[in-house]
Amino acid sequence: MQPLHFYDENIPCLAACPVHTNAGAYVAAIADGDDLTAYLTARLPNPFASVCGRVCAAPCEDACRRGEIDQPIAIRALKRFVTEKYGVESSASETWKQVAAPGGQSRRQTIGVIGGGPAGMACAHDLARLGYQVTVYEATAQLGGMMKLGIPEYRLDRTLLQAELDAIVDLGVEVHLNTRLGRDISFDEIRGRHDAVFVAIGASLGRGLDLEGHEADGVLKAIEFLINANQGFEVDIGDRVVVIGGGDVAMDAARTALRRDQYAGAPSTGAGEIEASDRNVMTEALDAARTASRQGAADVTVISLESESEMPASPFELEEARHEEIRFLHRRGPARILAENGKVVGLETIAVTSVFDAEGRFAPEFDTSDKLVLECDTVILAVGQAIDVEALGATGPAITPRGVIELGEDGLGTSLAMVWAGGDAAHGPRTLIEAIADGRRAAADMHERFTGETPDEVQGQLVELDQFHRLTDTYDREERVAVPTLPTERRVGLAEVETGFTEQQARCEAARCLRCFANIELDVNKCVLCALCADVCPLDLIALVPAEELGGAIGATALTLDERACIRCGLCIERCPTDALSMAVWTGVGVPQVGAPV
Repeated sequence: MQPLHFYDENIPCLAACPVHTNAGAYVAAIADGDDLTAYLTARLPNPFASVCGRVCAAPCEDACRRGEIDQPIAIRALKRFVTEKYGVESSASETWKQVAAPGGQSRRQTIGVIGGGPAGMACAHDLARLGYQVTVYEATAQLGGMMKLGIPEYRLDRTLLQAELDAIVDLGVEVHLNTRLGRDISFDEIRGRHDAVFVAIGASLGRGLDLEGHEADGVLKAIEFLINANQGFEVDIGDRVVVIGGGDVAMDAARTALRRDQYAGAPSTGAGEIEASDRNVMTEALDAARTASRQGAADVTVISLESESEMPASPFELEEARHEEIRFLHRRGPARILAENGKVVGLETIAVTSVFDAEGRFAPEFDTSDKLVLECDTVILAVGQAIDVEALGATGPAITPRGVIELGEDGLGTSLAMVWAGGDAAHGPRTLIEAIADGRRAAADMHERFTGETPDEVQGQLVELDQFHRLTDTYDREERVAVPTLPTERRVGLAEVETGFTEQQARCEAARCLRCFANIELDVNKCVLCALCADVCPLDLIALVPAEELGGAIGATALTLDERACIRCGLCIERCPTDALSMAVWTGVGVPQVGAPV
């Protein structure tokens, strides 16, 4: 992936996205009614655009400047709105087929991809489009990794996910299922078959806690619980469940279990015995709690070291957990698991006095005299996962003390020639969009190594807008449109809980975008330093200051604008008597070029 230009970095949602999706551009296109451009902008950098429209962690929303005013734009839900029109889930459009079609010549080199999750399949997608011969080795009986085995079906429809995966396989990717590294095939065998290898195995080993009673019947690892549920295997958890942790995975697990009958009655995927995979170490605990509630448990409690404000779970997931009557105990830590006749009967907890040290590092401290016992039938541990480095064998790439594959200083290359690694294998548990970015980056690195060619450099340019003002609009005062969901009492079966925006809702929400991709430009040859732009700015963001204060020439004057808070109202441009100010859009990373083939 090419480095971001300054103008792209100045678009916070784009800069925050690991695959450099220009969210602002597609949100604005939706507001303007140009849904095709919106889809192309969302899909071109992301082979899993439809999946991400449902379950992306949405770092773009965390970075959204609109959040400085009230609430960020619902970017993820708006992506879903356009993928429903033009993506793999749409029966009325084949636009996605044009985007995914191979765009390069047939090449002789072959690449082996170990792992059929988001990182591996994103890498396969890009390499296949470039004309390489790609073979994916997947340990289970199905592609998708934790997209399929860890994310509950009520969040991500399996038909949609399979369509996204099929679109990649249809590019000519060869797939070997039920081929576990270290058991069915060795790393050396794969390396010997191919000119290059990308290691994208998931963090398939759940972590436990070395507590008294941790071996008792009724102690489960959250990620293993989720995988069993998503395969249709029933797990007896009793009526009272305690989940240890504070992240999002606990919530997925709790809500899945409420649908126990639907999951248990579904046919098995045939994946056999699967060691746990993962999503994100910091987003594990609350998904497990909500699954337990849906499993029929009468009482589900999440205990977290953190206070409510410190919890790593996303606010939306916490809100959903509360809607489903999950109980929270903050600032409590596990001390020992109580068991009778080898079966869990309770969890003894102690108070947490602090979670982070003065430098902000995770270093919890406890008050062991403050004890509280929670009676329960099951304890679900949501405390992280690790990768199975032993599967790589003695001749595999170097491993770090953290138990992940060691990478070089300047990319995803490993200690072995022509071997790359990404996703969980290289970094530990990651978000979906980070894994996709690693897969695409590895593919670009391999292509450069084989051909000497770097990805086509986008020659961005500033395109001045003939007219840009929103003087009669109330976009800066409109509240965020809530993403529609099923009422709590109707959340049964495996139907998706989020139902997506209607067209009217999408247009209203998209109109709230501040359009940070547009830049106010100054022609210094026309400016007369009248300061009328500063006078008219409704947020007092423009100022005239001595240039020497900014490192400029003594005696000169500088015109400054606080881009972070600018709402792009255009009043300054309208007011400028000499037309020294204008509004321009940068066409760079993530923006489809006009007239370019899809």
